[in-house]
Amino acid sequence: MIPEEFDDSPNLKRLKEIIKVLSDHRFGYIAEKTKLKSKIPFKDKSKYESIEELDSTLPERIRLSFQELGTTFIKLGQMLSTRPDLVGDDIATELSKLQDNVPPVDVEIIKSTIETELGNSLEDLFSEFDDKALGSASIGQVHKAVLKNGDKVAVKVQKPDVEEIIHKDITIMRFLAKRINDYMPRMRMYNLPRIVDEFERSILKEIDYNQEAINIIRFDNNFKDNEGIYVPKVYKEYSTEKVLIMELIEGKKVSDVIDSDEGYDKPLIAKREIDSYYKQVLIDGFFHADPHPSNVYILDDNVVCFLDFGMMGILDQEFREDCAELLMYYLENNVKGVMKQLIYMGIINEKIDMRAFKNDLTGLMYRFYGVGLNEMHGFNGLIPLMRKYNVQIPGEISLLIRGIALVENTVERLDPYFDPVEEFKPMARSVMRQRVSPSHMIDFIKDNVFELEHLLKTLPQNLSRFLYRIEEGKINIEVEHKDLERISNKLSAALILSALLIGSAIIIQTNNGVFLGIIGFIIAMILGIGMVLSILRYREI
Repeated sequence: MIPEEFDDSPNLKRLKEIIKVLSDHRFGYIAEKTKLKSKIPFKDKSKYESIEELDSTLPERIRLSFQELGTTFIKLGQMLSTRPDLVGDDIATELSKLQDNVPPVDVEIIKSTIETELGNSLEDLFSEFDDKALGSASIGQVHKAVLKNGDKVAVKVQKPDVEEIIHKDITIMRFLAKRINDYMPRMRMYNLPRIVDEFERSILKEIDYNQEAINIIRFDNNFKDNEGIYVPKVYKEYSTEKVLIMELIEGKKVSDVIDSDEGYDKPLIAKREIDSYYKQVLIDGFFHADPHPSNVYILDDNVVCFLDFGMMGILDQEFREDCAELLMYYLENNVKGVMKQLIYMGIINEKIDMRAFKNDLTGLMYRFYGVGLNEMHGFNGLIPLMRKYNVQIPGEISLLIRGIALVENTVERLDPYFDPVEEFKPMARSVMRQRVSPSHMIDFIKDNVFELEHLLKTLPQNLSRFLYRIEEGKINIEVEHKDLERISNKLSAALILSALLIGSAIIIQTNNGVFLGIIGFIIAMILGIGMVLSILRYREI
């Protein structure tokens, strides 16, 4: 049943449009399976009846569908291109081709938005404003301008009605995701409702230019003492939710530098970019989530400048330390260490076949043993393995793996002899050592002292409540009767052993009971040794 809010509304019109586009790209069976065809009639162009029958054209048809559906779906596809753990390598690779370069909107609309948002006329804000767009995407477009003080700036302006379109499309995405989850059991492995939720959080941050301004300021603060990294200045006083004014960067894209024979120090650029990224990930816990070559510029003196701070990854200190340890184990081909760390981080558990997973992980490590990181394709070897066992990787790790892979690819093209692994290890080891340092332990105590105080304050009350429930007979205890017979036998033996020890100790203190007491101790000793051997034999505690 279609929700009431869809009836006779733009949402229903948009839903019909989405169904039509899906049908045009041979996904009409989705409407059939989800019982929507009777509500939204369309001409079915699909030759498929189920997900099992899909052929090798699937990734391309998904990309074409998203491209045709516009802004929100293009952004969804771009997000999914970073999550091969969710959609698989083939689909993720194809979705990475999605481009949101679209024709610019009328400059008069852009000027009107700027004046409305900043509450001032263009003449009062700028001494120059270029009517020709520097770049145009589905969410916004950028124009060059000069402030009254002479500063050259890039003015990023959100296109009209973008936010309304995105909210409408997300409502429909959520409806379709739930419908597919309910009616197409084999699609549940993709957890589409979760994907929509994650996408909504991501895109709502991206369309808030105030958030991007804050991201730039924070990133700049993290690199304020690093001469090899430059962060463009943001003019916060001229920025709003829909307008962002920042310093105009006039360097060269790193992709152009790679192909250039001009006087660039490519090994130095490679080192600066990879070092800065490892710092973002391991030290700052605040990293650029989309560092593809178009978002990295090279300035004079081989200075590296990141652009487009709409999508950033955030890792807390504990998570950074856990990731550093996991990646170190992975790079050192330590299967046992990787398994232990994945369990500790809660990524895998006993629900999967641990023995089979370990065997596959060992095979993966053996295949990459002794090769460079570029031949391992970063840390992406773990992703297909996780997907095989239906393990859901935290979104932060997926962003991290993709970011590192993009930077490593750039570094390899800049300097084929550069070894990112050797650059990574010292910083990762430093983070791991910090975890057991005295200062870290002191910080841990400080962070948890108030929680301990609250626990101690509420302990008497909680204990009293617990004892009252026991007294009233309101506590239910569930017991799993696993190997009950063996446990009861051992428990009986333990009771007999205890009785022998106590009885022998009492008897040996009587006048005529020394001999019997010694015999009792010997029997107890034999029984005790037998129990210990049994425990060791079955590896039980």
